[in-house]
Amino acid sequence: MLFERVPGLYGSGVIPLRFEEFKVGIRKLIMDQFFNSADLEAFFHGAGDTSERIGASLKQAIDDLDLDTAFESLLDVIMTSSFSGMLNMVGGRDALNPLKSPFVAKMRDYFENQFANSGFQDQIHDALKNALDDEAIRQKVAELIDQRLDQMTPQMVKEIIQEMIRKHLGWLVVWGCAFGGLIGLMVTIISNIQSWSL
Repeated sequence: MLFERVPGLYGSGVIPLRFEEFKVGIRKLIMDQFFNSADLEAFFHGAGDTSERIGASLKQAIDDLDLDTAFESLLDVIMTSSFSGMLNMVGGRDALNPLKSPFVAKMRDYFENQFANSGFQDQIHDALKNALDDEAIRQKVAELIDQRLDQMTPQMVKEIIQEMIRKHLGWLVVWGCAFGGLIGLMVTIISNIQSWSL
């Protein structure tokens, strides 16, 4: 009765007849319950440990920096500068190789000190907060939901609901039939007893 129109039976075929209303209701349910503005704000901006996570991420990023390549780039710049002639007199590029380890250590310390600064982390946090526009995200989610709902047909909804009924409500249908039959039998017996006694 939910899915098929039965002639003369009011309320039958409600899903195909009211399909557009069902789609609007599904959209409203998803947007209001899962993607409301307050929840998005809390999800993207309200995490109390954001600064700690940013600090940990920055520390990991510093550890992953390829400062050896930075040193090689620095040597390339020096060797193409006016100092290259003077350096060639004392061994050229190889004369600067002993400076590699101290350079890498000093640069790593510098980055750690700069990135560990709470003011710097707050600037990054504010930049991320401004980049994550709640309303734009909510609008994109709404567009995705609308696209999916536009692809749905009454037949697809029928199949989804029938599958849910078969999977989760099978026993409810069985018990409904059993109790309905039992109630019908009792009413029939009581009405027959009453008619015999008259």
